Amino acid sequence: MSAPHPHAQHARLPERLFGSWVRQLSPATLRADALAGLLGAVLVLPQGIAFASLAGLPPEYGLYTAIVPCIVAALFGSSWHVMSGPTNANSLALLAMLSPLAAAFSPAYIQLVLVVTVMVGLMQWLIGALRLGTLANFVSPAALFGFTSGAAVLIALHALPDVLGLGHAEGSPWAALGRQLQGRESGVEPVALGVVAVTLAVSLALKRWLPRSPFLLAGLAASTAMVWLFFAQAHLPRVGQLATPWPRFDLPQVHWSALPELLGLAFALTIVALGQSISIAKAVAARSGQRIDANREFRGQGLSNIVGGLFSCYVSCGSLNRSMPNLEAGARTPMAAVFSALLLLALVYFSGPVLAQIPMAALAALLMLVAWSLLDLPRWRRLFKLDRTELAVALATLVATLTIRLEMAILLGTLLSLMSFLYRTSRPAMRTMGFDSTGADRQFVVLTDRDAGGHQLPQCPQLKLLRMEGEVYFGATQHVADTLYGLRHVRHPQKHLLVMGKSMNFIDLAGAELWEAELSARRAMGGDLYFHRPRPEVISMWQRTGFTRLLGPEHQFPDKRTAIATIFPKLDPAICRQCQARVFWECRSLPPPQTAVPDA
Repeated sequence: MSAPHPHAQHARLPERLFGSWVRQLSPATLRADALAGLLGAVLVLPQGIAFASLAGLPPEYGLYTAIVPCIVAALFGSSWHVMSGPTNANSLALLAMLSPLAAAFSPAYIQLVLVVTVMVGLMQWLIGALRLGTLANFVSPAALFGFTSGAAVLIALHALPDVLGLGHAEGSPWAALGRQLQGRESGVEPVALGVVAVTLAVSLALKRWLPRSPFLLAGLAASTAMVWLFFAQAHLPRVGQLATPWPRFDLPQVHWSALPELLGLAFALTIVALGQSISIAKAVAARSGQRIDANREFRGQGLSNIVGGLFSCYVSCGSLNRSMPNLEAGARTPMAAVFSALLLLALVYFSGPVLAQIPMAALAALLMLVAWSLLDLPRWRRLFKLDRTELAVALATLVATLTIRLEMAILLGTLLSLMSFLYRTSRPAMRTMGFDSTGADRQFVVLTDRDAGGHQLPQCPQLKLLRMEGEVYFGATQHVADTLYGLRHVRHPQKHLLVMGKSMNFIDLAGAELWEAELSARRAMGGDLYFHRPRPEVISMWQRTGFTRLLGPEHQFPDKRTAIATIFPKLDPAICRQCQARVFWECRSLPPPQTAVPDA
């Protein structure tokens, strides 16, 4: 076989480096990505400034964080649509953790922020490099859905002051909005509501009639033009003038003695950032149909924070406020995030005065539109009808997202999902099996079923046929042991037990000890224990624990016919002669059942 041509290897190099999306690049996709990137650049302008102030940093650091990490995470991550940058949760966490060490906005504080950002990036990259991204698979769909719905409410709450023309205030969204409404004597701003109405009307109309158009950007442009033409003197909050966001290289410097304490803070921030990033990436992927490689996503996020920390950026991760609009705006590849970062530079440099006139109410209307789409009311109705347990997990995660920190909400939802899973697996199904008739075409069925006449299906009085469905591990042994005990302690117990084990996928040491106890109990009552088609994993555990030797290889059968034919001669013939069920083929060799003569 000839070696691959050197040119072919070079052609595949970008794909290995950046991902399979490079094959999708074309003039059409680049045009769509550029339009989506323009919207992302406009959306991040006020967010970057606000979140930087929330983190205790000068406003330009928020813009830096919307540029460098956005490019690196998009090119080297897994998601095609997630846009990274400054987020509310990271900003609040930074301020809470680092403000006791240095005064916010001070040069010493900024250096601490940059060092912690590099540390967070290194930890994220290591998690991906060590292929620990599978931990993200334990974020259940129900918890993820509750998180995205809660985030939708937070997005709407964050945008509501601008919708009403109130402007923003410090503090939690709930408390800040309450203070604003109480202190506002003149009520809401009608012009702001008009801006919101125009933005939503244009966006929704274009989405309905021209779904491939940049409808969000068109709605933003229409409302901005309306304000500029008719309400130029209105007192509406606007984006305002911005400094040119040129990220500068800055090697962070702190004293070595501070590193151990910063390491612990960086670990906590890593959990915050990764919890948000993977949840947002999976939420966006659920809507786009893309598969997410968690390890690659973690490596990309880590690399973006390493590089970002060296270019005056603070901790970044996937931003739901930008990622969902990016997807809705028609982004096709990660180049949309690259365009967003580059266009942010160009827009501020060349169009600063024009961008300064964009009303915050127009941006808030777009966020409201995104929040509504995230709520996904039809899925809530579907959960209510189909799975109340998953509904409870989703609701608990939603409430936690609204009331506690985002990363804790994700953790709570994941723990609830795991507890629900453990509870379900701790009660494996144990079904009594038998035959629906004695005819040649009889079926092997669950004996809780009834025949055509509504009668209870018969079973052998000496041999219990039990199908085991699920894992017999330490959490399930009590339920299994109680069920087996109940089968032995009835008025006329079936002394022999044949377990259909092909659906018993796994047992641990506690499960093996349970079957040893059942074997001893069956033999003590004069019967025995048998297994039909136990799985190789189960047999392997039995061999390691010595249960195979106690049971004996002749007690394991490859099919039901062989099992019943082997067990039948061990049954009590006196009981067989009186039996009316006669459910096995072997019962045909017996004389007709004797019937008791009634007393005269």
